[in-house]
Amino acid sequence: MGESVVISGGLISGNQSGPPMDLHVEGGVIAEIAPVGGLKGKGLLIDATDALVLPGFVDIQVHFRTPGGEESEDISSGAAGAALGGVTACVMMPNTIPTIDNVELVNEVLSIGRDTPCDVYTSASVTRAREGQQLVNFEELYAAGVRVFTDDGTVVDDADLMEDALVATCKLPGSVISQHAEHSEMVAGGVINDGVVAKRLGLKGRPREAEAVIVERDLRLAKATGGRYHVLHISTSLATDLVRTAKRSGVRVTAEVTPQHLILTEEDVERLGTSGKMNPPLRTGDDVEALRTGIFDGTIDAVATDHAPHSPASKDVGLLDAPPGMLGVETMASVIWTDFVHTGLMSIERFIGLLSQIPAQIAGLGSQGRELRVGAPANIAVFDPNISWAADHGSLQSKSTNNPWVGKNLTGRVRHTICRGTLVVADGVLT
Repeated sequence: MGESVVISGGLISGNQSGPPMDLHVEGGVIAEIAPVGGLKGKGLLIDATDALVLPGFVDIQVHFRTPGGEESEDISSGAAGAALGGVTACVMMPNTIPTIDNVELVNEVLSIGRDTPCDVYTSASVTRAREGQQLVNFEELYAAGVRVFTDDGTVVDDADLMEDALVATCKLPGSVISQHAEHSEMVAGGVINDGVVAKRLGLKGRPREAEAVIVERDLRLAKATGGRYHVLHISTSLATDLVRTAKRSGVRVTAEVTPQHLILTEEDVERLGTSGKMNPPLRTGDDVEALRTGIFDGTIDAVATDHAPHSPASKDVGLLDAPPGMLGVETMASVIWTDFVHTGLMSIERFIGLLSQIPAQIAGLGSQGRELRVGAPANIAVFDPNISWAADHGSLQSKSTNNPWVGKNLTGRVRHTICRGTLVVADGVLT
């Protein structure tokens, strides 16, 4: 398993204020940590001078479009982009064609994911075919390895079904019900945020309150049942306040936020065009500020990209007809580093927590997000905080081009990635 590699001269997470060290990977685990030069000759030497040696990043919301949408992305292309971004584990969403709601499809996805440069896991839907009528067989899917259940892309509108799902997963340790929280009737026909830009463009909006209505209901159900509940891509101050209050009262709730919801607003939609359309939509400046507060005070637990590729042809239409979604898995770490760590707003420790440790815990990925110490699984990102670069379509791995970060000046980039003890990216190139 894995190979023998020496990561030399980097600042190892947990000891960034200490001297640079060498880290030896062998047999899929961290075998030794020693002063620079102390592990010479023990494996393939890779240079981490002036870089940070971090737990590999974990993205718990990606759409790799297998099965049924491989013209936009597939597991191989998605995982390759993830690895280039230092991501050593992803959790796929089940809104594929057909829906991932059975053991056979789960096994198919996991089988493909075993041969990629990033660990690829999958969620399964809460209801069969994501139709909101009948619950899936949670026990069978759990036995196949599923820990995250969600109808992402649609909401579980039926309160009784959601309550039954929370009760069912209470019996399955480590499992969680994740919700795309937008009330279906309230957002029907909506294109972008229900605000000034929608009015200016003459488009029907998706109101902020639609998120709060579902989050409030689900938090009540989670409290009543004791079930674990996770808010996917939280986007409003309203929902953030609800989660904060629920946490204080002991509800078992976590929440994630995308880089785009932390940085972009509805005003960016006109600049980005259809690459700026997603669900839930980009919101207001006040919402962005509330979400930023949430990542600092612990209300929001993780950053996840909602990486949602769409073929160029499908996005090359008007806002009304374009499918929602934007790319992000390859650029996640650089975008968050640029706007938060490089600017002094966020500590390196919080960066690691949001992008690695906590998402791994939420999704029950025991080999990921671990402290880098002897004996720990070797899932590692070597991140150079000083590289300045700008993303462009030609340099990114995805089959699709709906990337809101193209042209953005970024600081910090992954230099090397080790997944399952194997060097999968060396000097920014897939091995």
